[in-house]
Amino acid sequence: MTAPGDGIPCMQMRGGTSKGAYFLAADLPADPAERDDLLLRIMGSPDPREVDGIGGGHPLTSKVAVVSRSAADDADVDFLFLQVIPDRAIVTDKQTCGNLLSGVGPFAIERGLVLTNGDTTGVRIRIMNPVVGYAEARVQTPGGRVRYDGGTVMAGTPFPAAPIRLVFPGGQNPVFPTGHLVDRIAGFDVTCVDAGMPVVLLRAGDLGLTGTETPAELESDTVLRKHLEKVRLNAGPAMGLGEVGDSTVPKLTIVSEPHAGGTITTRTFIPHRVHDAIGVLGAVSVAAAVRAGGTVAEPCRTAGSLVRVEHPTGTFSVTLDLDGEGAQARIHSSGVVRTARKLADGLVWPRAGAVR
Repeated sequence: MTAPGDGIPCMQMRGGTSKGAYFLAADLPADPAERDDLLLRIMGSPDPREVDGIGGGHPLTSKVAVVSRSAADDADVDFLFLQVIPDRAIVTDKQTCGNLLSGVGPFAIERGLVLTNGDTTGVRIRIMNPVVGYAEARVQTPGGRVRYDGGTVMAGTPFPAAPIRLVFPGGQNPVFPTGHLVDRIAGFDVTCVDAGMPVVLLRAGDLGLTGTETPAELESDTVLRKHLEKVRLNAGPAMGLGEVGDSTVPKLTIVSEPHAGGTITTRTFIPHRVHDAIGVLGAVSVAAAVRAGGTVAEPCRTAGSLVRVEHPTGTFSVTLDLDGEGAQARIHSSGVVRTARKLADGLVWPRAGAVR
């Protein structure tokens, strides 16, 4: 790895509706504890503002992607996602991030891990956490270079960019980890679903909400947040996640019938702040609950593959097909279109001294 005093190679990218620091694994310590300590000092944690680092002081802008050439025959690169908690000295690998995943293909090409192949280059990605999964990113590469500029407008970001299509193959694990379409947890009917991101769905009406509240209104409702945290802490073990008090999963998504021409309306706690949009894999999980039927999203059930997930700043479209029915349903395939953009490329210098 690079000596910290010499600066550490890092690329900052917007990936989907998030922003993060992308590193080659070879530029970071191999030991997870040493790596996490270094990342805390690079990002500026623990500090709610992360003013002494490159983190943005919000869960959506305090993320890290670690990328390496894959040893697997069915992947080009490995992607490890790490969430750096801004106000606590915690780096967690208990979830992945579909938004930062959007930038992995361009980053792999920029760093020479994958050679371009015509106007569109496919990058096969092995997602390393929390369990191994796979995706293929289809990146525009006219003239042998990654194209970032384009006309694709993505809800949750203010400016258009080149589209990156992410395709996820199916898996063998049922998407409802408790074995039920609906569970009764902490006094509420919920659907626990995991199609790449563990999510607990609750009906807005059961919480006394319309489902169209703003993120600020929801975050200021201390009674609501207390109820949701109780649900989350009980749902985690039921979903096989163990104790989740210091974890960023499961997420909590409040659902209601569509209000803007989509399939379903959502408001998502991630898990304590409210997302201005919705995460990529969180949207895929919501779509799985919609397509399966019999869940708390039953009023929004649709027969077609396309699920348009409304969120506070627009709509997120997911194509998804299931194998099987009911609580044993599995993902056959799913896909989304995202954008990403290189923001900076150079060296970062961590503050001195160990955090822990």
